[in-house]
Amino acid sequence: MDFWAGATIHRKMKIKIPVLLWVMALGAAPALAAGTGHRLVFEKDDAVWTVQGDGSGQKKIADGQCPDLSPDGTKLAFNTVQEPGQPAHRQIAVANPASGKVTIFKNIPSGNCMEPHWSPDGGQLLFYYYNAKGERLIGLVLADGSGFRDVLGAGARSYWALAWAADGKSFFCEDMECLYRLGLDGKVLKKWIVAKLVPRGGMSGEVRLDASPDGRLLLMDVEMEEKERKDWDGPPPAIWVLDLISEKATRLTPTALYAWDCHWLKAPDTLLMISQGEEDEEPSIYSMSVSGQGKDRKLLVKNARTPGAPR
Repeated sequence: MDFWAGATIHRKMKIKIPVLLWVMALGAAPALAAGTGHRLVFEKDDAVWTVQGDGSGQKKIADGQCPDLSPDGTKLAFNTVQEPGQPAHRQIAVANPASGKVTIFKNIPSGNCMEPHWSPDGGQLLFYYYNAKGERLIGLVLADGSGFRDVLGAGARSYWALAWAADGKSFFCEDMECLYRLGLDGKVLKKWIVAKLVPRGGMSGEVRLDASPDGRLLLMDVEMEEKERKDWDGPPPAIWVLDLISEKATRLTPTALYAWDCHWLKAPDTLLMISQGEEDEEPSIYSMSVSGQGKDRKLLVKNARTPGAPR
């Protein structure tokens, strides 16, 4: 089953864990950044868009899904999307947000590719693809679309929630029971059991991970075993952060705030997320501080998802 990250989903936690020292050091919630010097990206209505850091100036770039900005903010990777009712046919593409020019990668040996992720140096892209046997695998290409190679090999287990590590030589992912750090040769470098990191927490094919540029912190969507609110379908979602040095996880959003689709805005202080209130028909994109427990969240884009920012 394709739990593709571009699908509209509802995600969905209550345990109090002592706040890590790095959070305590932040003190009062810092003022949220109005921007990062570059426009942000998001997905809406099967199209990828850019927007100013304060939520103004929305600009559609192309039809597609799962946008990811290069570290310098000059290139936008995404996957194309087939017409409604057509068999899955998705390709990796890169757009120049300034000019609007789109380049589709045609040298990847698959007609069904999705969810590209820029490496920390902007030189490579990790992504998912299906082979002729219908296996969901992980591919790697250079920034110009050349040099394709498979990372895992045929017959490998399925992983979800790709996120580059800061070293550019490994990445994080999960298999719904465990969180992993894998090398670009597919070898397991580190493994954590999700239920031990986050009691009463779990992951699915619909969560998102995002590592901080300094290599210390990993943002995580976690689906909690908690009583769900009325009219909510599925486990309540929450955002946690894993300190990769101490290997301790801390919850960043309170039980009442249903939030997911996490992405660093300005690590380690602020992040992007989507959230959906009881009165909302669709989730929207917000920014918030790491230490504010969502009290200082700021609405950026209504009825949108998959927020991203340059690193």
